[in-house]
Amino acid sequence: MASNPVFNRFNDDLEKGRLAGDQPQYGQFGTPDQQRAAQYGYPQQPGQGYPGQGYPGQQMGGYPGAPMGQPDLEKAYNAPSATARQSGRMTLDDVVTKTLGLFGILLVFAAVGWFVGAANQSAGLALWMGGMIVGIIIGFVISFKRVISVPLILAYAVCEGLFVGAASGFFNQAYPGVVGQAVLATLCVFAGMFAGWKFGLIRVTERSRKIFGLMIMGYFLFAIVNFLLVLTGVIDNPFGVGGNGPLGIIISIFAVGLASYSIAVDFDSIQRGVNSGLPEKYSWLMAHGLLVSVVWLYIELLRLFARIRN
Repeated sequence: MASNPVFNRFNDDLEKGRLAGDQPQYGQFGTPDQQRAAQYGYPQQPGQGYPGQGYPGQQMGGYPGAPMGQPDLEKAYNAPSATARQSGRMTLDDVVTKTLGLFGILLVFAAVGWFVGAANQSAGLALWMGGMIVGIIIGFVISFKRVISVPLILAYAVCEGLFVGAASGFFNQAYPGVVGQAVLATLCVFAGMFAGWKFGLIRVTERSRKIFGLMIMGYFLFAIVNFLLVLTGVIDNPFGVGGNGPLGIIISIFAVGLASYSIAVDFDSIQRGVNSGLPEKYSWLMAHGLLVSVVWLYIELLRLFARIRN
């Protein structure tokens, strides 16, 4: 899993106001002065005010429908949103709860894939390849589908669980102990990226998003070509280009770096969605996107440690 189009599509839709069923909220659009006016309820121009708000002598004037202006997303998602506290709006608790639920499903089916692969290597290989391919297809359907489908998101967690479990079992037989190392490293990187993003040590800006998106696209194309070269026997090393030599290790380190920054981008996108007052249903999409990034990070760390072991 070499890319996460979930948050790419979400951020693009959010910037262009295409999220179905969502209405602009006060504080989301307009100039900084207009945003502050909307947030605190004071008039934007002398003699103007919202009905029932503003100074007592101005409340009867109402708001005559001043232009919204252009979106100022940088200030919008960094400012607290009153809509996030309203009933039916997505909150961080919603995202955390659904993320834990999806990871629980993934772990259950990962155990199934692990034990099936241990009992029958051919069946394990079928779960590995089948879970990976079906998971990628479902993942892209979820990403580009306008309507959020919870059954598809749950099905993705099942497929990824079978894939992760079968692949982990194979790696653990070939390189004993490597799975434990990858799991521990994944948890540490996840915690480190969250802390770095939360305390401002890792910045996510519109420019960094664009650069990161291009790098993701390039690596995804490389991963496809690499997979086909191994599948057709052009490269006889299971790791593909670079094998388990210095070049292969450098490629894996680069991939781990991309996957790590992807998690910071996910955190930022989730916060943006919460502050924009999205409906609660989007918490499923946010949880799914975070699951995609964490699984990608784990697989890249697993490959890196296996290459180093060789």
